[in-house]
Amino acid sequence: MKTQKILGITKSIALVAHDQKKNELIKWTHLHKDKLAIHRLIATETTGKLIESQVHIKTKKVMSGPLGGDQQLGAMISQGKIDIIIFFWDPMETQPHDSDVKALLRLGVVWNIPMACDTATADFLITSPFMTEEYTAEHICYKNYRDRNLIK
Repeated sequence: MKTQKILGITKSIALVAHDQKKNELIKWTHLHKDKLAIHRLIATETTGKLIESQVHIKTKKVMSGPLGGDQQLGAMISQGKIDIIIFFWDPMETQPHDSDVKALLRLGVVWNIPMACDTATADFLITSPFMTEEYTAEHICYKNYRDRNLIK
């Protein structure tokens, strides 16, 4: 069984970047500033501060990723509060919070959230006609999982 979530014209977009990818995300954000400005932006703390100071777009900030920000974003995904994830993660560097990163990406897939982990995919997302119109995303209904019999 599937359920649906309507993504409105204004989307909630999570912006995250590992340290070695922050400049790349800032450059990408600056390039698409006008398109991003109509949406609600949520970022991990350091990334959000950089976006606000260098690109001059208001962002809601959660904690830094290693301090729980990735988990905060994951919770927001499961509550239906994030529509899109732009996460420039560094595939060449082990992170102290790799398990949190993996969990965040996993939740994005579980809840069928459009995600970009590199500039090419982010370019495709931001230029999609769905960015400026409503979009109906189908979700798997996890009711059977939640209602399963735990006593055997």
